[in-house]
Amino acid sequence: MLTGYVRNRDLKTARALFERMPERDIVSWNAMLSGYAQNGFVDEAREIFDKMPLKNGISWNGLLAAYVQNGRIEDAKRLFESKMDWTLVSWNCLMGGFVRKRRLLDARSVFDRMPVRDEISWNTIISGYAQNGEMEEARRLFEESPIQDVFTWTAMVSGYVQNGKLDEARSIFDRMPEKNSVSWNAMIAGYVQCKRMDMARELFEEMPSRDASSWNTMITGYAQSGYIAHARNLFDNMPQRDSISWSAMIAGYSQNGCSEEALHFFVEMQRDCERLNRSSFTCALSTCSNIAALELGRQLHCRLVKAGYQTGWYVGNALLAMYCKCGSIDEARDAFQEILEKDVVSWNTMIHGYARHGFGEEALTVFELMKTTGIRPDDATMVWFDLLF
Repeated sequence: MLTGYVRNRDLKTARALFERMPERDIVSWNAMLSGYAQNGFVDEAREIFDKMPLKNGISWNGLLAAYVQNGRIEDAKRLFESKMDWTLVSWNCLMGGFVRKRRLLDARSVFDRMPVRDEISWNTIISGYAQNGEMEEARRLFEESPIQDVFTWTAMVSGYVQNGKLDEARSIFDRMPEKNSVSWNAMIAGYVQCKRMDMARELFEEMPSRDASSWNTMITGYAQSGYIAHARNLFDNMPQRDSISWSAMIAGYSQNGCSEEALHFFVEMQRDCERLNRSSFTCALSTCSNIAALELGRQLHCRLVKAGYQTGWYVGNALLAMYCKCGSIDEARDAFQEILEKDVVSWNTMIHGYARHGFGEEALTVFELMKTTGIRPDDATMVWFDLLF
C-alpha cells in the first residue's frame, strides 16, 4: 500500500501511513526515500536516509541520484566521499552530474579513479568534452575507448558539428559501423546550420529511415535560407506533421515576407487540430506586426491568453511589439505589464513604442523604471534614449 501511494505521488498519505507502521523494514524505508527523491523533495529524502536504522545500496544510490538530478552536486560529492564501496552505476551518476554542471576537471577526476568502466562511463566523459568544445581531448579518449558503440560515435559527430568542424564530423560519420537516426540528424543539422543545403539534402535522401526531426530540420533549413518553395514541398510530402513542422513553415513564410501565407498556415494548423505552441503564436504575431493587422492580432491575443502564454517573455514580447507597431499604445502597455519576467527586449520594445508614437515622457519613465529593476540598458536602449533629446 505504501508503494502504491508513492507511485501515485501522494507523498502526504504515504508518509502518514509510514509513520503509523508498527514495524518498518528496509523496503519501506527505501520506498519512502525514493518517493521523496523522485519528486524533488531532496531534504525530506535526506531526513529519511539519516533516520534509517539500516541502509543498503538502493538507499545510498537513491539519495546520490536525488542530489545529482536536482543539481546539488556538492552534496552529491560529499555523500560519495563518505563511503568507499560504490557501484559502477553510482560512479557514472556522479560523473554525469559533474558533466551537466560543466565541471570537467571534477568529472575527469571521477573517471580516472573509477575501478572499472563501462560504455556509459566512456560515453559520458567523451560527450562532456565534446559538448564543451574540447574536441582534441574528446577525440583522444574516443580513440582510446575499448568500447565504441553508436552513442560514442554520435557524441563525436555532434561535438564536431556543434563546434563548426563539419569536415571532421563527416569523417567520423562516414566511418561509423552503425548509424541511428540521431547520428543522421546530427550530421544533417550541421550542414543546415552552415547553409550547405545541398549536402543536407543529399544525406536526407540517403537516410534509410527518416523521423519527424529529420523532416523538420530540412524544412527549417530551407525556410531560413529563403528556399520557401523547397520547404513547402517537403512539408506537403511529410508522412506525419507535428507542431514543429507547422511552426517552421509559419516562421519561414513570415521571415520571407509572405505574410498572407504565414497567417493561412496558422489557421490551417488549428484546423488540423495541432496544438498551437509558443513559436507558432510568436511568428503569427510577428506577421500581424509586419502588415499592421491589429484586429487579427487582438484575436491572437485572446487565443494565447486561453493557452496561458501571454505572461512569458517569449510570446509576450511578440504581442507587445505587435501592439506597438500597430500604434495601439494602451494595449501595448497592458501587454507589457502582463509579462511576469521582463527581459531587456521587453523594456526596449516598450520604450521604443512610446518614443516612436510621441510619448517621450512615458518613454523616459519606463527607462528609469528599467534601471531600478536591475536590467542593464544595451545599445538598442541607448539609441532610443538618445533620440528623445
